[in-house]
Amino acid sequence: MPSFEPSYVNTFKKGLLKEKVARACNLLKSCVLCPRRCGVDRLSGETGTCNTGKSAWVSSYNPHFGEEDPLVGSQGSGTIFFTHCNLLCLFCQNFDISHQGCGQKVSDAELARMMLALQNRGCHNINFVSPSHVVPQILSAVEIAAAHGLAVPLVFNTGGYDRVATLKLLEGVFDIYMPDFKFWDPQVAESACQAGDYPEIARKALLEMHRQVGDLQVDELGIARRGLLIRHLVLPDGLAGTREIMKFIAQSLSPDSYVNIMSQYRPCGRAAEVRGLNSILKTDEYHLALQAAKEEGITRLDRPQRVIAFR
Repeated sequence: MPSFEPSYVNTFKKGLLKEKVARACNLLKSCVLCPRRCGVDRLSGETGTCNTGKSAWVSSYNPHFGEEDPLVGSQGSGTIFFTHCNLLCLFCQNFDISHQGCGQKVSDAELARMMLALQNRGCHNINFVSPSHVVPQILSAVEIAAAHGLAVPLVFNTGGYDRVATLKLLEGVFDIYMPDFKFWDPQVAESACQAGDYPEIARKALLEMHRQVGDLQVDELGIARRGLLIRHLVLPDGLAGTREIMKFIAQSLSPDSYVNIMSQYRPCGRAAEVRGLNSILKTDEYHLALQAAKEEGITRLDRPQRVIAFR
């Protein structure tokens, strides 16, 4: 197989990455990066739903071996966990990071050094976890890191609550998108994260991601090089709408979509505030979700029963 060069390398060489950074940073003046459209001036230190101003916050960065098989390989996925979030699910299993702000502020140069350090440790990719609210900072850091030899694929590991206009800025930068598709029912999304428009937003976001990168492609060792991976966390009492989501993926995206149907739900954070989310997932509920996916035409499934950190 020919040697792989991430898309951002060519974008950087052409000088187009600098233009993307400028356009993205301009959005922070009256922030409309995500569907919340808070309109605050983050460049002056104001914060909206994501509680993040001009600089990104990071809670941790390290090689991760609990991600999807095509990301992990033998050396791990180089995860960078961003503090805060634009979706703020009440049941988040990283509640201390997303809701309580566990982490520290970093400059774009420091973020670039994290990427290079993970590459130097042999990680197969740089995996940005909860990146939707810090797209300008990521683009700026990628420009810095690319100038210093960054050359592994980038993973946009998102909750799925992303504006298409923002995703278009990432075209030619990210080779791998890994969104969640959390809820099909707007009422569940409203109860869980005060985002009743989540199902519609997620559908549009996944369509745009698939347009940019297509189905997942792997190399001869099974390591992801380009494409879309989709995560779906099965919720108790069918609250996630698994069958409807799988039907959408198979019919509107591709039956060859790579999907991770996750079984690790447990009540965390403020889950008790939403009826049905205060119980653990039953084994038969998970098996029914897998069966529904296969019946709707999804067969390219990640290995089940993995331990994964959720947003």
